[in-house]
Amino acid sequence: MRTIYTLSAASIALLLWTGCKSKDEKSAAAAAPPATPVYIAEAQVVPTTYYDQYQATVTALNSVELRAQVSGYITGIFFKEGEVVPKGKVLYEIDRRKYEAALQQARANLQSAEANLVRAQKDADRYAFLLKQDAVARQTYDQSVASLATAKSQVASAKAGITSAQTDYGYSQIRAPFTGRIGISQVRLGAQVAPGTTLLNTISSENPIGADITINEQSVERFYRLQKHTTDTTFRLKMSDGNMYNQKGTIYAIDRGVNSLTGTVKVRVKFANPQDSLRDGMSAVLNVLNDESGQRVQIPYKAVTEQMGEYYVFLAQDTIAKQQKVILGPRVNANVVIMDGLKAGDKIVTDGFQRLRDGGKITLGPPAGAQGAQGGGAGAQGGKQPAEKPKQ
Repeated sequence: MRTIYTLSAASIALLLWTGCKSKDEKSAAAAAPPATPVYIAEAQVVPTTYYDQYQATVTALNSVELRAQVSGYITGIFFKEGEVVPKGKVLYEIDRRKYEAALQQARANLQSAEANLVRAQKDADRYAFLLKQDAVARQTYDQSVASLATAKSQVASAKAGITSAQTDYGYSQIRAPFTGRIGISQVRLGAQVAPGTTLLNTISSENPIGADITINEQSVERFYRLQKHTTDTTFRLKMSDGNMYNQKGTIYAIDRGVNSLTGTVKVRVKFANPQDSLRDGMSAVLNVLNDESGQRVQIPYKAVTEQMGEYYVFLAQDTIAKQQKVILGPRVNANVVIMDGLKAGDKIVTDGFQRLRDGGKITLGPPAGAQGAQGGGAGAQGGKQPAEKPKQ
């Protein structure tokens, strides 16, 4: 009887242990989180063209301030303010009477000097002949030679006087140095002007015209390359009204050095301006084709989350969501370029990942609160700026 009792106790213990184990397994199964319903999208390789953007100022390639080079009173204005004037056109006239008189006097001085030179030449020739005959003193001959030299210098001086008088006479008319648009006159008829100080007007060329930008010193080599090799789409100018300018651009000049205070370099891009659509001083945005344009992986931007300055997506692998670090490129509309971390064909979670953790289970279906989850990418603040935002 004692042995039978012992076996019965062992059996009872085994039954109790088995019951507890089944209960624990059921509790664990009940505590396991359900699969999260999500939407997924496939990473695709598409042709990607995007631009770096720079604030630009439209600048005339030729611009000059017109100032008087002789003094006097304005006696003539021969243009319409704001019009395009051809090269060489007379724009202003300063009272020319005294400069004309000075020119006439200089010409008379030249005639007198030339007459003296003729007389001195004859005297020198005569005394040279007499000296050969021993009919005149050597001193007299030497004096005639000196007088001839003086007469020649007087002729040269008179010719220089004519050049000076002609120059002043010419400066009494201010002409357009090149074809360009002239501004509003800063002086009126009868105004007195002084040489070098009185601003009369400003004239600037318009076709072609430039757009000035500033770049950081790290980008200088890139722009030197672009100066040698550009295409019709390398530079695109966005005007202040939001429209894209329809002419291609080429690099006209890169400044000689880096600004030591700002670490920037000025670059001037040239555009044809046949319709005078661009005016000196206008603001614009210069789009410069990014070197990394081409066949690139893109995904919806809303699929990206940010954690401590790094960017992640959830990669759908069968029924498991794996968190994947990615390197972002620029925004392209609703998508974002992935520079590294994904390849074409990868399936990524676009909606419903707010409650996911790395390795969490997923299932296809409408995510909980799908209406509010459409902005799922909001956690990606701090990513690279959209391509349309100008660089500073």
